[in-house]
Amino acid sequence: MKKSLIFLFTLSLLVSACDSKFLEIFPETELSSPVFFKTESDFQQAVNASYVPLRDIVNGRAWLLGEMHSDNTYYARNPLFGATEQQEDLADFAVPTAQGLTTNVHVLNQYRLDYDIIARTNQVLVLIDDVDFDATAKANLKGQAQFLRAYAYFELVRYFGRAPLHLTPVATREGAAAELADTQGLYAQIEKDLLAATTALPLKSKQELGRATSGAAKTLLANVYMQQKKWAQAEPLLRDVVTSGEYSLIPNYADAFSTSTGNKNNKESVFEVQFLEGSAGLNGNFLYAFMPRPMTQQELLPITGTANPQPLSGEGNNIPTPDIIAAYEPGDTRLAASVAYVTLSGSARLNKVYPYIKKYAKPHALNGNHGMNWPIYRYSEVLLFIAESLNEQGKTGEAATFINQVRKRAGLADTKAASQAAMRDAIFQERRVELAFENKRWFDLLRSGKAVETITAYGNRIKANPAAYYYPVNEGSLPRANAFTQIDLLYPLPADESSLTPFF
Repeated sequence: MKKSLIFLFTLSLLVSACDSKFLEIFPETELSSPVFFKTESDFQQAVNASYVPLRDIVNGRAWLLGEMHSDNTYYARNPLFGATEQQEDLADFAVPTAQGLTTNVHVLNQYRLDYDIIARTNQVLVLIDDVDFDATAKANLKGQAQFLRAYAYFELVRYFGRAPLHLTPVATREGAAAELADTQGLYAQIEKDLLAATTALPLKSKQELGRATSGAAKTLLANVYMQQKKWAQAEPLLRDVVTSGEYSLIPNYADAFSTSTGNKNNKESVFEVQFLEGSAGLNGNFLYAFMPRPMTQQELLPITGTANPQPLSGEGNNIPTPDIIAAYEPGDTRLAASVAYVTLSGSARLNKVYPYIKKYAKPHALNGNHGMNWPIYRYSEVLLFIAESLNEQGKTGEAATFINQVRKRAGLADTKAASQAAMRDAIFQERRVELAFENKRWFDLLRSGKAVETITAYGNRIKANPAAYYYPVNEGSLPRANAFTQIDLLYPLPADESSLTPFF
């Protein structure tokens, strides 16, 4: 809010149109919205700008709040550097909370970035119907804005359970103060936006690469329904995506993910966040945040292939846990595609070998600058979604046909699950390994109702055997006293926003 909802429509929004292959977003000038919104091109630029916060979300936030805040990944303590408490609090389920508020900076930034999307899409949606231009183009742009606003509110409701519901631009500090909408109110608006977007947006084959499509909107809406256990409403949406002919599984799992310069928005991609390697400011650097430390240039070079590798200090994050590595069945080809190992000569651990996330480790030109896209929805998740929706309606036999497609690609035999309960466990297990490191695990634990049970046991394993979870025990480094003492199902709201509104 201070930063996002009091929305000054300046150079951060006014951007150039994108080329045919990539959503390139560059600042142009400063104008006010009444002057600016006159043509289709103006709305095109404004919608482009609404995608921009997604880069910051997936590059530096979502993996902290959705993956490291689970039993899939942890941090790799580097005692030569010291603690990075804000990140460790998320991984250790020790987020400081007082009266429902937190000072955690990552929680704050996630909240503000979602409201950046909401503020920008509100500006589009409140004005677009009043400007005359091609009806098909207008529907497409409006649908993209509705999709993005729904996505941002879906993040907010899953993280916080409640949030201010703004559907029009906020021009003053006073206007930013709003009562907190409850979960039901937020979901109602999310569904409304997505129902409109599913019909307004074109198929992937008819849409500009990188933009939201009808398939993406249907997948997101199905996810929204499933989060609320509306299984029967999710099923037809997912069947539409499956029968559309727009998507298919790529035979080799490792090829489902983009390289730094290619394989983007491929046949398996339903929606992904666009990055571009180079000097335009559209690149990512999340791969480097995921590396254990300290790492020499020589140790990093085989992973990145850059022309100018630099040593890495600080603390490594998003390191695969022994738990996720053990979750793969023997013969599962996804393990070798998802996890690799590196030996760090400067590590303080007795065992200097660390796992790292391999599925995003693609060669690129310059240190700290890469262009791998981030997957939000892949077709394999659509198959697992439909399996789940069918199973929860008692159609367990039919559910097996969809989960088995995912297993076959991974080199595994058909599932042996026959009962509804066994199939439910099998689907969540399959989601864990198929979607590992894609920021799904925490939300899956919530939907399964097993978050507290699973994280409590996981925390106990870390405290019982810190060395197995990357602690340099020989240096006296142990889990903090407050680790795994606060396993809440929702994040507290950011304290910095509480001074803006009395409703927190």
